Amino acid sequence: MTKRVERFTYTIWWNLLLITVGSVIISAAMKGIVVHHAFVPGGVFGVGLLIFYAFPVVSAGIVYFLLNIPLFVVGWVNVSRRFFFYSLYAMVVATLTYELIDLDFGIQDQLYAAIAAGGIIGFGAGIVLRSLGSNGGLDVVAVLLNQKYNIGIGKTYFIFNFALFSVSLLVLDIDLIIASLILVFITSVVLESTLGLFNQRKLVLIISDRSQEIADEMINHLKMGATFIRGHGAYSRKDKDIIMAITNNIVLKRLEELVFSKDEHAIFVVENTFNVLGSSFAKRKIY
Repeated sequence: MTKRVERFTYTIWWNLLLITVGSVIISAAMKGIVVHHAFVPGGVFGVGLLIFYAFPVVSAGIVYFLLNIPLFVVGWVNVSRRFFFYSLYAMVVATLTYELIDLDFGIQDQLYAAIAAGGIIGFGAGIVLRSLGSNGGLDVVAVLLNQKYNIGIGKTYFIFNFALFSVSLLVLDIDLIIASLILVFITSVVLESTLGLFNQRKLVLIISDRSQEIADEMINHLKMGATFIRGHGAYSRKDKDIIMAITNNIVLKRLEELVFSKDEHAIFVVENTFNVLGSSFAKRKIY
């Protein structure tokens, strides 16, 4: 079952569906909220909007398309053909949707608009980034720097947006800049939440004198794997096997009940982990 799901997530049609839905959602937020309040949403689209605000001659969607051309040349040369075409498709869908739809969400309050736009854009961008492509624009550069030089995607966005908002101070008033910063912050939070929606796992460490019995129950009844880590008590000076397991929120409570039904003095440690790759878990994402 897991293998079939992995193969499905690599199919062309599934990736095109993710990119289409996510790109339409982003464009709807841009056209329905961002433009009406003159926000700067960050990234290359933010540059396009800033140019449009200063020189309202050419649509921001067209400016965004033109700014992406050199970035996609970089993506073609340095990342992969598959990543290039998926990202190109995302850019085309986003541009066409932005140019063709006439939308106004009718949000009057500036703060409410920034919050709503950030949430919608972050959700749409997260859907696109769950595919094997990107939203185009700065994503292309961020993915390249991450793959080549291990520079975090978040760092790339921070540096770029810092420069963008510094320039924006010359064009927009301070209230709009603050509202735009709120928008960008909420976008990043919702994007991360969207990416981790189905990927997040729980790393569990179980310290018990009955570790073998607990591990057998985990394997036979919960149908989950377990690994023994050799430990040595600093106070007791005794060797013991610590159980390490990876699970999710659904099974976590059942595992907790199993452990303490076998050993009420056990130590049950749970840590959040964003993603687990390999074995029966997620397949490593290759652009």
